[in-house]
Amino acid sequence: MSEYIVSARKYRPDSFESVVGQEHVTKTLVNEIRNDRLAQAFLFCGPRGVGKTTCARILAKEINKGSVPEGYDYSFNIFELDAASHNSVEDIRSLNEQVRIPPQTGEYKVYIIDEVHMLSQSAFNAFLKTLEEPPKYAVFILATTERHKILPTILSRCQIFNFERIQIPEIVEHLQHIAQNESLTVEDEALHLIAQKADGALRDALSIFDQMSSFSENGTVTYEDVIKNLNILDYEYFFRTTSAFIDGDVNKTLLIFDEIQRKGFDGQLFLNGLANHFRDLLVARNTDTLALIEKSPEMASKYKEQAHSVSLSFLVNAINILGESDIHYKASRNQRLHVELCLIKLASLQHAIDLSKKKSLK
Repeated sequence: MSEYIVSARKYRPDSFESVVGQEHVTKTLVNEIRNDRLAQAFLFCGPRGVGKTTCARILAKEINKGSVPEGYDYSFNIFELDAASHNSVEDIRSLNEQVRIPPQTGEYKVYIIDEVHMLSQSAFNAFLKTLEEPPKYAVFILATTERHKILPTILSRCQIFNFERIQIPEIVEHLQHIAQNESLTVEDEALHLIAQKADGALRDALSIFDQMSSFSENGTVTYEDVIKNLNILDYEYFFRTTSAFIDGDVNKTLLIFDEIQRKGFDGQLFLNGLANHFRDLLVARNTDTLALIEKSPEMASKYKEQAHSVSLSFLVNAINILGESDIHYKASRNQRLHVELCLIKLASLQHAIDLSKKKSLK
């Protein structure tokens, strides 16, 4: 049996140039190294799966290049501490003892503390003095998803880099590159769906991509495959429902919802999906905001087409109705009826708007 490596490890960036979606961070770090203006303490904060630990490891390698022999194992200069499981004052005291020992090879020893916000109050206090006056060969990189939990005294001693959620087009482009390397054919709409499901986390996108690659039997991953495996509500339901609203067809609307319920989807998920669909229709009405949809070009053109078949007042009122229904969904004793009443209101909305216009003209 071959030794399989998941994509998140196999395609982990090994240089700042290969980091996805964090140019504002990597450019600053490269310039600091080039101009010999390296800080001794960094705080990398941002959502999970966006490259904080990866950038920390790359930085550790880059600052030691030129001072170590070729083929050197940089792990001897990189010390990682998971503060989620090593958050006591004893763990930090042990770290402080290690910091006193200079590197045997290379110019710097780099200490990466992941999930640093999990450190206890006493651990933070024990770490403070070392962070304030570190030896010249020590560099500290603190990584966290919850910056607000870090003590101000720690923040004031760090250069702070805010990592952003990775944009859907950037994730799609990266997945296309991997698919090409793995000799896989993946539909663009399938890649966009994977990127959306990942919610800005490239690591999550790679995990989903691996799952879909395993499902593929002939080296092809389709949009339908992703829908089926990730239990996602197909966009087509929202287009059909919106068409029924425009036609004022209450019966068709209720039948579509019944089909969705029988497939096991939650009513609130459908309401939220509809609200997002109307939001996308709203931005698709204008060419300047069309890019905010973050869908494939084919799907974006479909949104643009339907957007011109509904009025602005319909979309605004529909989003308000869906927002109210979402707020009261959990409190409802009959949640199916609650959703159906909302759908009936939406199916009657265009008629109500037309009547209001006629009255105003009289």
